[in-house]
Amino acid sequence: MLTIKNLEAGYGKVHVLHGISLEVPKGKVVTLIGSNGAGKTTTMRAISGMIAPTAGEITLNGERIDGMESFSIAKRGLAHSPEGRRVFATMTVTDNLTLGAFPRLTGSRPKGDVAGDLDRAMDLFPRLKERRNQLAGTLSGGEQQMLAMARAVMLNPEVVLLDEPSMGLAPILVEEVFKIIENLKSQGVTMLLVEQFAAAALNVADYGYVMENGRISVHGEASKLKDDPAVKAAYLGGGH
Repeated sequence: MLTIKNLEAGYGKVHVLHGISLEVPKGKVVTLIGSNGAGKTTTMRAISGMIAPTAGEITLNGERIDGMESFSIAKRGLAHSPEGRRVFATMTVTDNLTLGAFPRLTGSRPKGDVAGDLDRAMDLFPRLKERRNQLAGTLSGGEQQMLAMARAVMLNPEVVLLDEPSMGLAPILVEEVFKIIENLKSQGVTMLLVEQFAAAALNVADYGYVMENGRISVHGEASKLKDDPAVKAAYLGGGH
């Protein structure tokens, strides 16, 4: 489904990623964990076209997408729920969600039942249903995060990138966000998840990669990584 091989990327002269490789199979949840500054968000940005890789390959359904513009990658079915949410603050919840389906409405992706998917998104995120006519900028942080996730799902994507969906949220909302991720997983949605709460991420994921200083240090089935002494010591203690 989504394959990354020997990916290198950075910002100007700052080299962040040093030849990372990972795979996200169809219908699976794969998580990328690591300390702040390890390169997780840079990885997501390189995959979705927000920054251009300097080396390596990214393929989606066998097609090379590295170096493409973000809108071209989205047309091919990759949706990105970015760190920091980035909702359209002056637009309503419904309009934000409809924009998530924009490639479907313009014919660059199969249209399908956009209205039905909008209703399903509202059912999946009940808080958004209650606020469907409210301006996105007036939502709480947790509600904006749910909106960013729902907007990504509205693409009817092949793969969803979720970058730090629990960042800045109260514990009760973190729990709600992970329940939604589990629900999406049960529906067969393919996801690559970057998350600060490593234990929660490994609980919901099928497979995991640990990133250190722009490199993959260890990877394996999520259930086994949870029991790995080095992973437990570095990422699963102190509230994680």
